[in-house]
Amino acid sequence: MQVNVHTAKTQLSKLIEAALRGEEVVIARGKDPVARIVPFQKPKFEFGLLEGEVTLIPDFLEPMDEDDLDLWEGR
Repeated sequence: MQVNVHTAKTQLSKLIEAALRGEEVVIARGKDPVARIVPFQKPKFEFGLLEGEVTLIPDFLEPMDEDDLDLWEGR
């Protein structure tokens, strides 16, 4: 379905319902399509997506031992 901007303003609720039913809704200026109304897709969020692939990093607030500190400072 293609509607002009004025119709889209006055019939927005009906156009949203049509999009939710799977109908393609296009808004046009004159005969030129400028926008499309589509249903919002909620992103899937999964916990533990990288489980077993990410290891804990060392605590950077802990003091380094002398050997690591020498390597870090280029000695």
